[in-house]
Amino acid sequence: MRHFIQLAAATAVALSCLISAADAGPSTTASDAVRNVRPTREVPPQFHKRLVRLATDEAPGTIIVDTNNKFLYLVEGNNRATRYGIGVGRDGFGWSGIVKVGRKAEWPGWTPPPEMRVREAKEGHKLPAFQEGGETNPLGARAMYLYQSGHDTAFRIHGTNQPWTIGLNLSSGCIRMMNRDVTELYDRVSVGTKVVVVGPGNKQGDISYQDRGIDILRTMFGGLGG
Repeated sequence: MRHFIQLAAATAVALSCLISAADAGPSTTASDAVRNVRPTREVPPQFHKRLVRLATDEAPGTIIVDTNNKFLYLVEGNNRATRYGIGVGRDGFGWSGIVKVGRKAEWPGWTPPPEMRVREAKEGHKLPAFQEGGETNPLGARAMYLYQSGHDTAFRIHGTNQPWTIGLNLSSGCIRMMNRDVTELYDRVSVGTKVVVVGPGNKQGDISYQDRGIDILRTMFGGLGG
């Protein structure tokens, strides 16, 4: 049984995670507005990259995003996966569904939509009309654009220049990763990769997966990297 993200859900978060055409490259998204977070906060250990034992029927290469527990899994088969910590949307902006990676971009630029610029200006935050990709760009080092039935959903998996937000609900829908993690994931997945986002509304349908903890042997002898 196929389950899809409703386009209406994408519209609901469009102010913070919407495509906007850029002259010099592919379409870009508005950033996740992150405020009132202390830059000195370190990423909790549980949200660092881990090799884990994951029981699931999903095929190797599938991405499973657990928005409740703030984890993203890259399924590797034989009950194994790589687990990454993520930051997700605030409560009320959560979403779920089955999508695919429609395209990918390195160091994506950021073109916030007019609505977001107006809203932020009212709160005393002046946003640029366009920001080139780079280390200070809110979208971070890489972006993977999530599509449903050939259409952009306005949801992204992307990096962040604010790693202290990993593990928190601070954005309006997009999935943030540490730059080093999103760069690795970007290199490991291709356009067309299945992405299952498990969250409010159960729109992802039935999915079986169980995180059984750190894969000790692989961690000790297989190398964890990064």
